[in-house]
Amino acid sequence: MRAKLRSRLAARIGRKYLARIQKHGIGSSTISLLPDALLMPLKREGLDLAPELIATQTQAPVSKVPLPFGMDAWVVTGYDEVKAVLGTADGFSTDFTNLAGNAGLVEEQNPGGLGFADPPVHTRLRKILTPEFTMRRLRRLTPRIDAIVEEQLDTMERTPGPVDLVQSFALPIPSLTICELLGVPYEDRHDFQQLSMARFDLSDGAIAPFGHTSASLDYFRDVVKKQREQPGDGLLGMIVREHGDTVGDEELAGLADGVLTGGFETTASMLALGSLVLLQDPEAFARVRDDDAAAAPFVEEALRYLTVVQLAFPRFAREDIEIAGVHIPKGDMVLCSLSGANRDPHFTSDEGGFDPHRKATGHMAFGHGIHRCIGAELARMELRAAYPALLRRFPDMRLAVDPDELAFRKLSIVYGVESLPVHLR
Repeated sequence: MRAKLRSRLAARIGRKYLARIQKHGIGSSTISLLPDALLMPLKREGLDLAPELIATQTQAPVSKVPLPFGMDAWVVTGYDEVKAVLGTADGFSTDFTNLAGNAGLVEEQNPGGLGFADPPVHTRLRKILTPEFTMRRLRRLTPRIDAIVEEQLDTMERTPGPVDLVQSFALPIPSLTICELLGVPYEDRHDFQQLSMARFDLSDGAIAPFGHTSASLDYFRDVVKKQREQPGDGLLGMIVREHGDTVGDEELAGLADGVLTGGFETTASMLALGSLVLLQDPEAFARVRDDDAAAAPFVEEALRYLTVVQLAFPRFAREDIEIAGVHIPKGDMVLCSLSGANRDPHFTSDEGGFDPHRKATGHMAFGHGIHRCIGAELARMELRAAYPALLRRFPDMRLAVDPDELAFRKLSIVYGVESLPVHLR
């Protein structure tokens, strides 16, 4: 059954993407048309920022980038400047129609949810979701998250030889947690992983992720239909019971897809990269392993240092606006580098490297303003549970390869490592 679903999804993605290539000329060549300055916020060297991003941040934290399709973009890399853009809801729009008009997208590629919506639509949808992400509601997941972590560690302990922390630890934990939260079948978790990861990878073209989004929305439409008929105990069932037909099927599918997008791949990347940080820092490893109180501050510093979501949703200036003394004309696109902001020396008072003693408050790993990640507390719950459990189960864990051999993602909005082989004993 699962193999049949994977085949159906893959075929649907292929047909739709091929049709769009033929109609709009969209493909991997799209990347070659984009200026290097626009791709610069997606580049890193291991866990470090790309030198060109640091140079840009120093020289011009708000810098102009001419685009090939008749408009200008602005890349914002400074902490104060990013915070100003993200905090100015009435000055910038994230509505999908801005992208559709400038990049040749069509309405069926609209991912829905909160990210590509402006008030009042955004306000109404966030008001529906917010009660489901309060700590009171999320606490019901604590026993299940602990159980999911322990189940993965048990599986790892039975595995002979090196273990890949990405496949055995980082991916399953948020995948199963999101299944639990939404109230969808666990057997679909493999498809969750594939659909979520694909949309953040720009190596097949700047527009390719939207084709994967269409396939994900198709899947969630089926889930929503079943929840309408028989509401479950998960988030979707709760919304159906509490809001009924005031939330349409398309809106509900978009919200579910947004929860998957925001809660799966981002947390998986954090679990993998955070584990790598621990493996390379014996002091942090020992503190998190031995001290219950050390997990929370480590998680905050790791969130700031790693900033796996490298770019915020693109903003479009509603009117002529000024940011840090720079004039941005109406209609121009603004891309905010969250990774740059979180390592800005004006914010960190140093070069922004990992510091296990740092009190990492005020970071923008979850964004800022009205579009700040609604699932931030759920992510924190998973990270605070998973890291100490991993280190206590395997106190002698170490990398199974030279760090220089690790392969990191290229040109991905969500940064990550492809695999993380470790010896557990």
